[in-house]
Amino acid sequence: MAQHNSPDPSETPTSDYQDADSFQVKAQGHAFTFYPRGSDRLEALIDHIEKAQKSLSIFYYMFQHDHAGTQIRDALVDAAQRGLDVHLIIDAFGSDAPDHFFDPLVEAGGRFDVFSAKWNVRYLIRNHQKFVIADNARVLSGGNNVSDHYFDPPDKNGWCDLGVAIEGPVVDQFSDWFELLRDWTQSKGSQLRRMRRMVKQWDAGDGPVRLLVGGPLIRKSHWAWQFKEDLIDARRLDTVSAYFSPPASMRRLMARVARRGSARMVMAGKSDIHATIEVARLLYRKLLKAGAKIFEFQPCKLHMKLLIVDDVSYFGSANLDKRSVRINVELMVRVEDGELADRLREFVTQLEGASMPVTPEWYAKEASWFNRLRWQIGYWIALADYRVARGLNT
Repeated sequence: MAQHNSPDPSETPTSDYQDADSFQVKAQGHAFTFYPRGSDRLEALIDHIEKAQKSLSIFYYMFQHDHAGTQIRDALVDAAQRGLDVHLIIDAFGSDAPDHFFDPLVEAGGRFDVFSAKWNVRYLIRNHQKFVIADNARVLSGGNNVSDHYFDPPDKNGWCDLGVAIEGPVVDQFSDWFELLRDWTQSKGSQLRRMRRMVKQWDAGDGPVRLLVGGPLIRKSHWAWQFKEDLIDARRLDTVSAYFSPPASMRRLMARVARRGSARMVMAGKSDIHATIEVARLLYRKLLKAGAKIFEFQPCKLHMKLLIVDDVSYFGSANLDKRSVRINVELMVRVEDGELADRLREFVTQLEGASMPVTPEWYAKEASWFNRLRWQIGYWIALADYRVARGLNT
């Protein structure tokens, strides 16, 4: 697939861009600490592990056997040697680290399991979640995986992402969810029905802070279903999404928000998969026509998942794409709090400042019939599998 054409990056000052400092917001009986900077995310993760006293429950979609992966594995080994109950689960599709890479953890007394380990229906289920629970009292979650790329700075084209440390009652929901994942992982057979039932029956309660999950072919009892409910009467929408190809029903709701209020959407201007940018551009036209303000982030690759609807904020593992909405196992923390929403919008404004505005004029010029055909081809390939789309990079 041909290289996509971007707006002129010289129009946006990105050479001086620095990831934002960490910041904390206390809301609804919880403490949320946000880590936009990769080095801070790595430091927070290691600190999270080293300060644990009783247990560590960990799930990562991607765990690489590189420098960062070795550093974090060794911290888990040390925790197991201190006598902690350490249980690590990784997704087989997302992770490149071989099973023997984790032998030191098992030898130290920890537990290691693989999600989606067999070539059957189970293989179709990819768990895209990322979280670490310490002592059933503190959680570190967000969009980043365990890989050097997720902790590198912008000048090394590291992923622009967001980690979140959470203390408060919602941690109990994370612990309950991990127990369900543990039991599913250790079971036999395809277990597709069991996973769908886990998601469908998941009870996040009705409080202002909830852990919402998603899974294959589930409509209700799902983070995306709740997000659409929040969009119905919303007047303000701010999103930061690495991949953008949501279902048409969700896009229509976003356009309605733009028409009756405001919608600001920060998309990727750089990615390791060129087709994902082209897929998003295929869907800009109706949003721009509705009045949405769209920006493409320029300094480095974007991997963030952040949604703010009026006074409700979502952050976690899910992208605004069909795979996250309809197929992957995902998690999003939903918080109803006006002060938190305002603070996160300030953060989005920082990202906007390092982004190229996608104007209707630029889009009309760029969306030629040939480019739209190319974008459409990328759309179907990326829907099938992003890794296939990566193979088409030029």
